[in-house]
Amino acid sequence: MESTREQQLLQVFVQLADTLVADFDLVDVLQMLVETCQSTFDVAATALLLDPGDGGLDLLASTSEESRTVELMMLAADEGPCLDAFHRGVPVSVPDLRDGEDWSRFRSVALDNGFTGLHALPMRLRDQSIGALTLFESGPQSLGEADIQAAQALADVATIGILQERAIRENRLARRQLQTALDSRVVIEQAKGVVAYTHSEGMDEAFRRIRSYARESRRALTEVARAIVEREIIV
Repeated sequence: MESTREQQLLQVFVQLADTLVADFDLVDVLQMLVETCQSTFDVAATALLLDPGDGGLDLLASTSEESRTVELMMLAADEGPCLDAFHRGVPVSVPDLRDGEDWSRFRSVALDNGFTGLHALPMRLRDQSIGALTLFESGPQSLGEADIQAAQALADVATIGILQERAIRENRLARRQLQTALDSRVVIEQAKGVVAYTHSEGMDEAFRRIRSYARESRRALTEVARAIVEREIIV
């Protein structure tokens, strides 16, 4: 690879690494990745497909928004080397789309779009596959092994960034859920005190009374407790 290409790769590695230590727009980062791959490796188009969580693939970023190309990228989520790379967790290279009989529909659409070959790279960390990065070629020259390895390294860094973002998002959700549960418990304790005082009974009996009312009225326990505390109902 030429020095200018190495500089481009270094720059995008730094940008991707930033996603590990700061908040970032996932779509923007992945769009930057596909555009960088297209310009750095001089390929005709690049697409990134991610698993939304159902074991399939959805198109998330592409260097072309032309309807025919987008149709091809979406087809790649249903059949072809992109799906194979995702499921098998290994790169799948097809230097010449005219050779071979598998993925016949995908090959036909790709050739109609002017693409002659492609390289599908898995986005995988250990045993977790989250998608595939695919580089489409349209000329006689095919990517060399060094370029494929560099593109795979970019996909690997992006994978770590995506999983990091998911972990942060899930952690925030877990914290919100925990705080909600704690807040609800405080309200329930207050309601138990109100009911226990009203009926001159113990806290256990007061709690059973509140739960019974919630079941009979088909309302959430926290909702009933809050209504008791705010003197909207008497239990």
